[in-house]
Amino acid sequence: MVPKPEEPRTEDTADSNWSWFAPAKPDTGSYDIESQDPGSRDTEPPADRPAPSAEPPSVPRQRISRHRDLAAAIRPTALTAPNPAPGTAHPSPAAPASGTAPERPHPAPPSQPPSLDDIRPPAAAAGSAQPSPDAIRIRRTMDAIGPVADKVISYFYAVLFVNHPYLRELFPASMDHQRDRLLRALLTAAKHVDDSRTLGEYLSHLGRGHRKYGTRPEHYPAVGEALIAALSRYAGDVWDEETEAAWVRAYTAISQTMIDSAAAEEDKSPPWWHAEIVSHEVRTSDIAVITVRPDQPYPFLAGQYTTLETPWWPRVWRNYSFAGAPSPNGLLSFHVKAVPAGWVSSALVHRARPGDVIRLGPPTGSMVVDHRSPNGLLCLGGGTGIAPIKALVEDVAEHGVRRPVEVFYGARSDVDLYELDTMLRLAQQHPWLSVRPVVSDAPTRGLSGPLPDIVRQYGPWHSFDAYLSGPPAMIRSSVDTLMGIGIPSHRIRHDFVGDLVGTEG
Repeated sequence: MVPKPEEPRTEDTADSNWSWFAPAKPDTGSYDIESQDPGSRDTEPPADRPAPSAEPPSVPRQRISRHRDLAAAIRPTALTAPNPAPGTAHPSPAAPASGTAPERPHPAPPSQPPSLDDIRPPAAAAGSAQPSPDAIRIRRTMDAIGPVADKVISYFYAVLFVNHPYLRELFPASMDHQRDRLLRALLTAAKHVDDSRTLGEYLSHLGRGHRKYGTRPEHYPAVGEALIAALSRYAGDVWDEETEAAWVRAYTAISQTMIDSAAAEEDKSPPWWHAEIVSHEVRTSDIAVITVRPDQPYPFLAGQYTTLETPWWPRVWRNYSFAGAPSPNGLLSFHVKAVPAGWVSSALVHRARPGDVIRLGPPTGSMVVDHRSPNGLLCLGGGTGIAPIKALVEDVAEHGVRRPVEVFYGARSDVDLYELDTMLRLAQQHPWLSVRPVVSDAPTRGLSGPLPDIVRQYGPWHSFDAYLSGPPAMIRSSVDTLMGIGIPSHRIRHDFVGDLVGTEG
């Protein structure tokens, strides 16, 4: 599992400050079970917001000579991954998904992700040592730039694209969604510079995931120069030679870890997989279940998710959970909800058809079953967050161990419980499985109310490991509820896109 999130946020609005670095606050208010779709994990800018220009604002061309240490220190580990020319990175929608792609090495099965105790941010470590001088300077910098975060982001990309225009083709045509993700990931990594274990896991995910973008070792010094330029311009009086040196050291370590992890992955798996849509089943007016056949074996673990790109929105990747455990036929299924102004999700629900070809990034996420544990599973799935929960149930069934599994399936109305029949059939097949539908916002003959409140009424849950998948507000509220009734945090598993170990998407 990823560490307990710092304040999670939806990606459909740009942040005006670095609020995502603030400690998590208890969420005691109401939440919309569909406000951010966890199974589709696709959130887009509002339709009435004008898309920013693809061209960066004009800034003086500069050679940031004082940052020459970046290029000298970063070791350009050779990568052999293809770097497609613009316009050739994606097959046409009608192209076949198999039989035409060049043979790539078969990827090795993923290892068991670390447990909660393996990756814990510094703030959560009891008795942690005092922060290093570099960490103190880095955090002071982030405090200083907080009030002008938008300007920092704009200047960062301006320097990057003006000084290195060839990098623009690696980004989507519209930068509205992408705008702060790269810089946010870098700053998140720098903030945890003292926690090598957490940072190494985070950066390894990030480095492996960035292969699908066509990122090359020689790109990293350019990004570092833009980062230092933006920070030095807006950090004010806290910026000095020692602070700059701290950031150069931090970025050098960050980039080298990402380069090395990408190189290590090169012999194990491709940077992406082509996958043909073989089934497109409409469940509601805005939800579809999509099944695809990858062009090569695609190993993953039940409970994980992947990034997905459609032919209609090149270089725009979104995160989707696998809706089933790995199967012998190699097919993969996803539950997709078309969210308002959602480019990718709307295309997948309303436009995609069998025969269309999409691209998949590598699997990621650590909300997986620990089959060494004798505990039962308490699973909370909100909206299309039921997709990875269903995969976990299938995984437990395939392992043949009779562990109690209690599923609470939440939605706004009975109509939105689109996967209830499937879950009830699984409960009939497996006596150790119990499924309880919960409706939050409409009349129902079953359980009614906020999902965490309903879960609190049952139990006790002291001998259960909890697995949560749903909108961020639901997960925050559920974590608080479960910890309040005695489940320790290291036995509560969930994945937040954009969290510490999951930002690459």
